[in-house]
This record gives sequence, C-alpha cells and structure tokens, in this order.
Amino acid sequence: MTSSTFPNISISTERLVLRPLDEDDVPALTEMMNDEQVAAWTDVPRPFTETAVRTWITEESPAERMAGRGLDLAVTEFLTQRLVGVIRLTGTDWHIRSTELSYIVAPWARGEGYASEAALATAQWLFGDQKLERVELRTAADNTASQQVAQKIGCISEGVLRNACIAHVRTEDGGWTDVRTDFIVWSLLPEDLEGGSGPLADTGEFTTLSDWS
Repeated sequence: MTSSTFPNISISTERLVLRPLDEDDVPALTEMMNDEQVAAWTDVPRPFTETAVRTWITEESPAERMAGRGLDLAVTEFLTQRLVGVIRLTGTDWHIRSTELSYIVAPWARGEGYASEAALATAQWLFGDQKLERVELRTAADNTASQQVAQKIGCISEGVLRNACIAHVRTEDGGWTDVRTDFIVWSLLPEDLEGGSGPLADTGEFTTLSDWS
C-alpha cells in the first residue's frame, strides 16, 4: 500500500535532475520568482523576498509534503546543476489518487522544452511509483506557453473554468493590477502515456533520497 505522503525523491531525465528544494536554491529561486512572467501568471507575492523563499523551502514545502498535500521539486540542468525551474504538486487527493501539477521556468531556460520534459517525468513517476490515476493542470486562458506544455506531454483539454483565474498586468505607474480570466483544465491519465514514442517517452529514472548513501 502506497503511503499518503510523498517521498523525498530525485527524478533524472536526459537533461534534467528534479530534486527537493534546498536552501542553496534561495538566490536563484528568488530571482526566478520575481520575473515578470511569473508575476503575471501566478499568485506569488510581489516582490517575493529571499526571506519568503527561505520560509517556503525550509517550512512550507516540507509541511505540505509530510501532510501529503503536495510536493515541490527543483528542476536543475544535469550538466551545470543550474536551477531551471520548479515543479509543484498541490491539492493531492489520495482517495481518488489525483494531484494538480504546475511548473515555473526561469527566463533564461525558456524555449528549451524543459517544462514538458520535467512535467512528463513527474507524471510518469506519479503514475508508476505513486500509483496515482489523474494529474490535472490548469492554465490561464491567455498563457499559450503553458498550454503548449500541456499539449506536448499528452494532456486532454477537459473544459473551461470561467472567471476562475486571477492574472496580473502592469499599470502605468509600474505597479500591478489584477485581471480576471478563465482557467483551461487539462488532465493526464496513465493510459494517455501508454504506447508513447519519441524523445519524451520513457525519460524518467527515479531515486528516493533515502536510498542514497
């Protein structure tokens, strides 16, 4: 019987290593979370201070993992160990074996296919190792880059949650204002990945950190 908490996990792909967030990630993570695109499409605090990032890494993220509600993974380049982005699992329901997946990619790493590579490897691990039956993604109606990731990994668009998303746009004085928009809901089921081919198939290798000596 799989436990209802996520393990400390490392997932390796051809180009990436997904691992738990570490305090060494604070500077790079702070810079990434204060990027304009991240501020526009997520509800992160603006500005997102180093203190807040450190609290997220050392307190909030471990608490979510231990409670079984979610998991945050740093996405790093295999060769350089540079922080590419973050994969987040939230709202996990162990009874229906479902979780919501989201991703943030650093500005310098966009356009390289890193988000889809990391998201697919995470989904493969969730379906295989954790025996989940559904991964859900929600993308803002105008966030085409995020929608392309969902399509690339094989997600099925299920419908629209009208007026359910708050995005953010710059004001003339340099501040931010909230704008309501729709969420597009996507899902990925185990059978959606079966029989896959090409560079995104079978990318994941998993190691629980407790296995490391």
